[in-house]
Amino acid sequence: MSDADSINARTIAEFRANHGQVGGSFAGVPLLLLHTVGARSGAQRINPVMYLPDRERYLVFASKAGSDRNPDWYHNLLAHPDVQIEVGDEILTVHASVLERDERDAAFAEQASRYPGFAGYQNKTERIIPVIALTPTGVPGASTPSPSA
Repeated sequence: MSDADSINARTIAEFRANHGQVGGSFAGVPLLLLHTVGARSGAQRINPVMYLPDRERYLVFASKAGSDRNPDWYHNLLAHPDVQIEVGDEILTVHASVLERDERDAAFAEQASRYPGFAGYQNKTERIIPVIALTPTGVPGASTPSPSA
């Protein structure tokens, strides 16, 4: 297991044990668990991701801390946009869609005003960091989160 996988596994366990709250670098920030299906592998994946609440939607940012590459979960969402998220103790089925440039820019500016590190991420890379809207579909989620990470 890589260091990132180990950190994710600990964060997921802490999130589930504490009704969506975690400490460390995610303490006090809105965090969800994003369930995706691997674009190439078809394997189930779970990633802790910060989000920005937007009416009924959850906006997530494919920043990868300013890397020149998008995170794997972004590619997974493009291939399989109907996924589940865990927010607190709730599981929601959502549809993922990439925001168009004007809406993306406004959402990114809001996120960067709340969490200035995001402005730094954008400054570190030449790519435009995608913003993805996760919109609940009304389809019920599973009754309890899967114990696997």
